[in-house]
Amino acid sequence: MSYATQSSIDVVRKNLPYSKMEYPEEVFDYCKYLFWRMYTPLHPYVRDIALSLGVVSHQGRQNFFIGTIAAHETTQSVVNHLVARGYGNHFIAWKDEGEVVSLRRTVGFKYQYHLRIFEDGEIRGHYEYTPEYRPILHWKAVGQENRDEEFLKVLEGKIVSQSKKYSNNSLA
Repeated sequence: MSYATQSSIDVVRKNLPYSKMEYPEEVFDYCKYLFWRMYTPLHPYVRDIALSLGVVSHQGRQNFFIGTIAAHETTQSVVNHLVARGYGNHFIAWKDEGEVVSLRRTVGFKYQYHLRIFEDGEIRGHYEYTPEYRPILHWKAVGQENRDEEFLKVLEGKIVSQSKKYSNNSLA
């Protein structure tokens, strides 16, 4: 089953709002915030150039499988559902193989819930430091946590998961 065509992927990405972040309270964090606000539009280009030159490498998909988009849903409907719950485009991220969209919901300046939706309908996510707050720790995935319970609650009725508690269409 195809969850996203190229034209539907383009529509999803084009209409995606930026993720929102609270202003940090500490002066040094505010300086980091300002830097990242200026750098963010450039990040996809810098990331892609660094990958193509072999300065950094990234393959596969992130850890923490959550589920797949339910048969009665589309990528767009799931994205709309997440946007209505505070998620937005996450520019400062790796691009995983087959990724359609990367979304995040920040928790203050320091933490974020990060979700990726893939062209085969798979959804993966984790809780972590924001790249703005701790770029090196974020890049190295230090402190990255599985938060299935929170993700399953926000995606209730939208995905097929291994937990019958959150999905009508269980794989279990």
